[in-house]
Amino acid sequence: MISKEMEKAFLEQINAELYSEYLYLSMKAYFASLNLNGFVNWMDVQVQEEHAHAMGMYDYVIERGGKVELFAIKKPECDWASPLAVFEAVLAHEEYVTSRINALMDVAEATKDRAAMIFLNWYLKEQVEEEANVGGVLAQLKMIGTDANALYALDKELAARTFVQPVIG
Repeated sequence: MISKEMEKAFLEQINAELYSEYLYLSMKAYFASLNLNGFVNWMDVQVQEEHAHAMGMYDYVIERGGKVELFAIKKPECDWASPLAVFEAVLAHEEYVTSRINALMDVAEATKDRAAMIFLNWYLKEQVEEEANVGGVLAQLKMIGTDANALYALDKELAARTFVQPVIG
C-alpha cells in the first residue's frame, strides 16, 4: 500500500509529466507552422514519451492501492524566437523534470518506500538519456547558426526518430 505522502508526490509528478506532454505538443505545433517536419516528428516522439511516463506513474499508483486524482494542466508557451530557442527551452524543462524526479526519490527515501525507489530508478536513468538527447540536438543547432541548408539537413535527420514504447519499472 502506498502512503498518502508518496501518493501525493506521484500525483503531482503525473501532472508534471502531462504538462511536459502538453508543452511538447505546443512545440510540435510551432515547428509545424515553420514546415520543419523532421522537428515535428522529433516533438511527436517526445509527446508520446511523456504520455508513457505519466501513464507509467498513473498505473503504479493504482497498482500500489492508491487513488489517482488528476489536476488541471497549465497552459504551455506557444511561441519561440527560433528552433534554437525551442531546444534551449526543452533542455531547461528536462533539467527541471530531473529535479522533480530527484525530489520524488527523496520522498520515497524519507518514507522508506523501497518499491517506489526501485520504480523511480527507471525514471532517473530516462532523464539522463533525455538530457543527453536534447543536448545533442541543441549542440547541432548552435553549430548551424543561421545556415538554412544545415537546418534543412538536421530537419531530415530528426525525421528518422521513432517512438519505442518504454517498459517502465
